[in-house]
Amino acid sequence: MFRSKSTSETGPDVVLIGAGIMSATLGMLLKELQPELTIAIYERLDVAAAESSDAWNNAGTGHSAFCELNYTPQKPDGSVDIKKAVNIAEQFEVSRQFWSYLVEKNIISNPQEFIQSIPHMSFVWGEENVDYLRKRYKALQQCHLFDTMVYSEDQQQLREWMPLVMQHRDPSQKVAATYTEMGTDVNFGALTRQLFRYLQKLDGVSMHFNHDVRDLKKSDNGGWIVKVKNRDTREKNVLNARFVFIGAGGGSLPLLEKSGIPEGKGFGGFPVSGQWLRCNNPEIIEKHQAKVYGKASVGAPPMSVPHLDTRMIDGKKALLFGPYAGFSTKFLKNGSYLDLPLSIKANNIYPMVSAGLDNIPLTKYLIAQVRQKPEDRLEALREYFPDAEMKDWELEMAGQRVQVIKKDPEHGGILEFGTEVVSAADGSIAALLGASPGASTAVSIMLNLMKRCFKEDVDTEAWQQKLKQMIPSYGQSLLSNPELTAKLRKWTTEVLELQQMETA
Repeated sequence: MFRSKSTSETGPDVVLIGAGIMSATLGMLLKELQPELTIAIYERLDVAAAESSDAWNNAGTGHSAFCELNYTPQKPDGSVDIKKAVNIAEQFEVSRQFWSYLVEKNIISNPQEFIQSIPHMSFVWGEENVDYLRKRYKALQQCHLFDTMVYSEDQQQLREWMPLVMQHRDPSQKVAATYTEMGTDVNFGALTRQLFRYLQKLDGVSMHFNHDVRDLKKSDNGGWIVKVKNRDTREKNVLNARFVFIGAGGGSLPLLEKSGIPEGKGFGGFPVSGQWLRCNNPEIIEKHQAKVYGKASVGAPPMSVPHLDTRMIDGKKALLFGPYAGFSTKFLKNGSYLDLPLSIKANNIYPMVSAGLDNIPLTKYLIAQVRQKPEDRLEALREYFPDAEMKDWELEMAGQRVQVIKKDPEHGGILEFGTEVVSAADGSIAALLGASPGASTAVSIMLNLMKRCFKEDVDTEAWQQKLKQMIPSYGQSLLSNPELTAKLRKWTTEVLELQQMETA
């Protein structure tokens, strides 16, 4: 059992590096499962959720695979593979259950601060893309997780769903869309800060902002020696921890490398930056009421799938379009231009070079994106909003993402567009690498992490009972149980007070 000991003897039981949604989720799960655990959280910035979890840095779609076409690739035979979409949809339902549990326990006091109901739509044009969307819809209809989705090629219907997108569009253009009211908009920054505010009130939890974790070294007792520097006072501190979670977004890879664990060898990172066009015209903002996702350009990374996106940020309705991808050698928005070169080691240079050679179209795409002029961005926007004028939009910096590069027997190295948990064999340390759909599936990711790193505890009757209390579907497959899915969706919708955003 992972028994807590006096902090004066050993330091905290758990160190969480990074104050984002991943650390907040893991910290909350652990304190609910074993309240006596001591936890120390270290964040290099002066506030929580200022990097990947921040509302302006995160798509906030509440990824449930309803509208994201990159989760349903078309296979060489023309059929559509829905496996990833189904997996993501099920994982998002798990997140909703955990958040609902926290609301019922009054840990989250006002769910409307971080989650709203908003239609999710996929929109395409052109014969080939319409054919793909039709096949995608038919494939998804085989799974009850998507039974609220409807499909249409009728322009009049599409005008009702998304008037801005269809306004003054060529009536002869072949178009299609799917629509579901089950979609959500999630402000992961607001959710993260709510969770940390609660955690800070608990015994045995300490939170340290403006602190840089500089080094990690395995200790003789099986734990970790963590070296920390206060960025304000320049004071250095050394502490011992029994378990370390590296949830520092783009900053996770350098710390994983410093840990020296064999499981971390061969991993590299490819940074991708982004920008939004943010609408500054209230009349236009009020005319759009959906998250409308299209198809990514050839060679584009999945995080760059274009979308015209209704958001609720800090209580105010917003409208964004993008993101436009770019390239920076920084691993964090507030990082250093030396992040990428310093991450290159003898054990990962071959996978990184191999992955680079296999992804030349991506490199060309990013170069073209970096060289874009305002007129180019406006042209891309007009594919989704034909009447768009540049005076109604301003450029906003989005977040920085680091895509995972890992060793591959066939190719030498492959570029992964997802999340990857890397943990030591003894379960004493784990790191989360990668990007989308991370935040939306944070609960499932952390549950899987605990199965690796807290295996003996997870298997106990006490933890099993508590996990089923926090996540009613725990240990069951929503995919094979439509009745349970419907019951839990009804419960989470009521508890989270999911209501459509108000329109003028």
